[in-house]
Amino acid sequence: MKINAGEIRVGMLLEYKNDLWQVLKTQHVKPGKGGAFAQVEMKSVGKSTKLNERFRSSEPVEKAVLEETNFNYLYSDENNYFFMDPKTFAQVEINKNIIGEKGKLLTENLEVSVNFYNEKPISVNLPNQVESKIISTDAAIKGQTVSSSYKPAILENGIKIQVPPFVDTGDVIILDTRTLEYIKKI
Repeated sequence: MKINAGEIRVGMLLEYKNDLWQVLKTQHVKPGKGGAFAQVEMKSVGKSTKLNERFRSSEPVEKAVLEETNFNYLYSDENNYFFMDPKTFAQVEINKNIIGEKGKLLTENLEVSVNFYNEKPISVNLPNQVESKIISTDAAIKGQTVSSSYKPAILENGIKIQVPPFVDTGDVIILDTRTLEYIKKI
């Protein structure tokens, strides 16, 4: 699907130079002389290379068309995560490198959406919020100022985050999967 370079946004996937690129940063520049352009920083989805490119604002760019399907998480082995389509019961395996650190947040039967490009899975979107249990946290120190009152905590999946002083070991919290930040205590 063709779009103008002025419509490029962070997170979009573009087909450019026979590869698939995810937009990391974009800046619209209007110089005093000449036409406006978009300065775009992209990362290759298949490889781990980055590219900075300038596109004229009116220049057409190919936006990748993705197919998004919901799956339930089943289990993992050394290299892959396994998911099942709840409608067709078809299973798909996705390499751990595609999901990365956020794979630790996967729990049995968690519903995720998987993006496919040319019938190949390229990304997994977790729900925005998940529940997790605190297995260890420091004791709160009385008299700390409000601005620095967060303390380190370790979740049941090994992820380290910052939590408010009233959260204790054994508490269940809600975690934002996009930023890995504490939202609230349950």
